[in-house]
Amino acid sequence: MGLIIILILVGIVLLVAELVLLPGISVAGIAAFISFAGAAFYGFLHFGVLGGSIVVASIVILSILAVVISLRANTWKKLSLKTTIESTSTPTPQQQNIRIGQQGETITRLAPMGKVRFGEVTVEAKTIDAYLDPHQIVEVIGYDNTATIVKKVGGPNPVSPNYSDKRRESNASPLEFLSGESKTVRSDERHESL
Repeated sequence: MGLIIILILVGIVLLVAELVLLPGISVAGIAAFISFAGAAFYGFLHFGVLGGSIVVASIVILSILAVVISLRANTWKKLSLKTTIESTSTPTPQQQNIRIGQQGETITRLAPMGKVRFGEVTVEAKTIDAYLDPHQIVEVIGYDNTATIVKKVGGPNPVSPNYSDKRRESNASPLEFLSGESKTVRSDERHESL
């Protein structure tokens, strides 16, 4: 009788493990089935048809109860973690007291990502207007997750609303416009060249 009870309990534990911890048909599910079959076999062997039927009925009822209890939402709340992780592996620029408008110096080439030093703090930074060589003075213009977005001090503001209007008016390529070597072409000269 003790062996039958142990086999039923082991089968229930393996069944719950299969449902909750190891979903899918795996070793725990097969082992639970073998444990239940062994308990039923010993029930029929030692107690006859009536005793075996009672063992099988007990296995079915206990298995249904175990499945219902283990799949309820409130069952696992006591065992689940309730803490939240608020830290990051890399601190954000705001956490390092890097502010918009603050100036620093490039340590490595920004192509477009690289290292920039702001006082005693070195951070990962990226530029959106041009590649920058080491030892250039830059200014913070924004943040992108854990990276600081910078521009060269004295360079064009890449987010300026007038930037695209001036470029459109001058009919210059982006490189000519940024270098200031724009050639203004009048519309009548354009038609004459065609």
